[in-house]
This record gives sequence, C-alpha cells and structure tokens, in this order.
Amino acid sequence: MLSKMISAVYLALWVSSCAFTLAEDPYMTRALKLMSETPLIDGHNDLPWQLRKQFNNELNKVDLNTLETTHTNIPKIKEGRLGAQFWSAYVPCESQYKDAVRQTLEQIDVIHRMCQKYPETFMFATSSKEIMHAFNMSKTASLIGVEGGHSIDSSLGTLRTMYHLGVRYLTLTHSCNTPWADNWLVDTGSEPSEHNGLSPFGKQLIEEMNRLGMLIDLAHVTVTVMHQVLDMSKAPVIFSHSSAYKVCPHKRNVPDDVLRRVNETGGIVMVNFYNDYVTCSKTANLSDVADHFDHIKKVAGASIIGFGGDYDGVTRLPEGLEDVSKVPKLVAELLRRGWTDDEVKAALGNNLLRVMTEVEKVSESLNSLSPDDVPIPYEEVMNPCRTSYGYPNAGAVHSLSSLALLLTLALQALLTLTA
Repeated sequence: MLSKMISAVYLALWVSSCAFTLAEDPYMTRALKLMSETPLIDGHNDLPWQLRKQFNNELNKVDLNTLETTHTNIPKIKEGRLGAQFWSAYVPCESQYKDAVRQTLEQIDVIHRMCQKYPETFMFATSSKEIMHAFNMSKTASLIGVEGGHSIDSSLGTLRTMYHLGVRYLTLTHSCNTPWADNWLVDTGSEPSEHNGLSPFGKQLIEEMNRLGMLIDLAHVTVTVMHQVLDMSKAPVIFSHSSAYKVCPHKRNVPDDVLRRVNETGGIVMVNFYNDYVTCSKTANLSDVADHFDHIKKVAGASIIGFGGDYDGVTRLPEGLEDVSKVPKLVAELLRRGWTDDEVKAALGNNLLRVMTEVEKVSESLNSLSPDDVPIPYEEVMNPCRTSYGYPNAGAVHSLSSLALLLTLALQALLTLTA
C-alpha cells in the first residue's frame, strides 16, 4: 500500500512537471525556431582576451571544445545558437603610448587562428553578406571589433591597416582618454575632459571610418562624444555592449535622448548583460536584462535593439544568463512578454545586418575620396616613447621634450637622495 502511495506521488509530481514544461515550452520552441531563421548576432565577446590572459595566446594548448574556464566554448556556442559574433580585439589602457598596436595585432591574429583551427564551427566574416553565408552553412560568422581607440596609437594608417586585416568596428575609447576623444569616466567626474568630446583629429577619424566602411562603436564614450558623432557621421552607429541608462543609471549606459537619436539615424544599441550595467548592483537576473530590452523598445523602437552580452569580459552575469548557451532563454522571455516574431528577429540580427549594409553603402558612396593622410599634430601625441619622424618642425620640440624628461628624472633622483 505504501509503495503504491509513493508511486502515486511520483506520478503526480511527474505530471505536474510535464504540465509546467509544456506551459513554458511554446515560448522556447518559438524562440529556437526564430533563431533558426535569423542569426543571433552578438556585438561583443572577450574570449580572445581570455585566451591572452589564461594561455598567452598559445592556442595550440587550448581546446575550445572542452575549455571550462570561460563563458564561451564551442558546445556553449552551439547550444546558444550563436549565429555571428564580433570577437573583441582588446588590450588594456595601460598599453597606451607603449605597445598597444602590437598587442592589438596579436589579438587580431588569435581571432584569425581561432577560425582556422575550428573551421567546422567558425567562418571569418567582414560583411553582412558573409554573415548570412556563414549562417546558411550552420557556422558562427566571426567578425572583429577593436575595443579602444588607444589601440590605433592616433594613426589613421594603423586604422586602415586593421580594417584590411578584417576589423569592422572600433570602439572609440575604452576606460581612458585618447589624444583625440574623451572616455565615459569623464561623465563620472573621476577623470577630466581633455577634448570636450572629440578633438579635430577625432573628427577626422570619424570621417575616415565612414569612408572605410568601419562601424563606429560608441560604447565607452562620453555623452558629448555620442552627440558629436551622431551629428557628423554619415553612417549609422552602434553601441556594441551598452544598456539603458534610465533602467540603470550607470555612465556606461545610453540615455533616452541618445536612444531616440540612434533611432533617427538608423543605428543600434546592443544590450550588455553585466550585472553592474543591468541593475547597478552586483546581482541581476534574466528578467532584469529583459527590462532593458523593453525600455529601449518603448523609447526608441525595436528597430535599434541588439544583443551585446560582454561574455568573458565581465566578472558578474545575471542568474539565467551565466554563459553564451543561455541566450535562447532571454529570447523566450521576450516572446513571453509579448514581443512579436518580427521584433525578436530584428533584435536577434536583422537590425545589425541593416546597420552593416547601410555602413557599406555609405562607404561605396565615398569611394572616390582619397584616404585621409593628414596626421595628428605632433604636440598632441608627444611623449618619451614616440619619435618625431615625418614631422618636419618637430625636431626642436622633441629635443625640448627629451630635455624636460631628463631634468624631471634628475630632480626626482635628487629628491630621493635628500629624502
């Protein structure tokens, strides 16, 4: 008798569980169907930086099929239905004025090698058409974004070289000012503004990015820079991994007036999953992330929304979105909240494909223009690690700079001896 009662209890629990699963299943089933028709395009993933930190880019020592110390590996990518990924070629601000270009080139290299090592999973891509080609072959289109203007060392030639290596967006700043743009920390008051947004050279760079067909990424910049770029760019812009400031008033997020301008100019804001930008606290859940999607849709429409998880670049992720495999749950949540199939497909990838296509069209319309070869003024980048070759009138300035550096070092040594 007791065994029959226990069996009955187990049966009731199983039926209850099945009923709950069936009740939830339509949203997930619908989500997976939409993701099979439209590529999930994520704007920012820092797996290449983890390869640097954990393995010094020795990719031969890593198996992405079994790697468990990252948010991203091949099984998680497949479970998460990741159709296309902008891999971040990121190096820290500490490399500015030192070896930022070399280190960035090495990050670009490791992304290329990752695609070469796992051709059954990744297909390198540089255009909207190539994204769809990879998706139709059931591979993850792999694009490159350089995160931080310090990576080009204030050089339009370096920018062009990185474009030729496959880089398709540049985040104008990271968490430091460059010699031509202010970063988001200026808006917190923790750093001074050096350029009131963009310097004249910074504006040159925006025009050259338009000519090249490189996406301008406004994650990490000040609100002033956001407006300046929106005023002057001929092509739509992206925020590769930023959320809504109204929902979480963190200076890395996007204010409502900027969201509306992104809509007016045809750009995209790709929502970041980092807890600190989701709830302005150390904890968050999947529903909190969906709140950002809802708010952006309410303020500026579903046509400007995308996914920019920031996986492997952050230390805290929402409950339910712990790694790249979980993203279909967020898609299902949007459907549960009443998003239409077209709205979800727009956010998944159609918005980004539209932006890329428009950026490519703007570049084609400017192909009669010559590359901008006017360098940044030497006095704006002068430092002990930089030579003045090519600047005809910089020799005396460079000599004075070296003399000033020697005098400073001598004074420091003298103070040390007398202390």
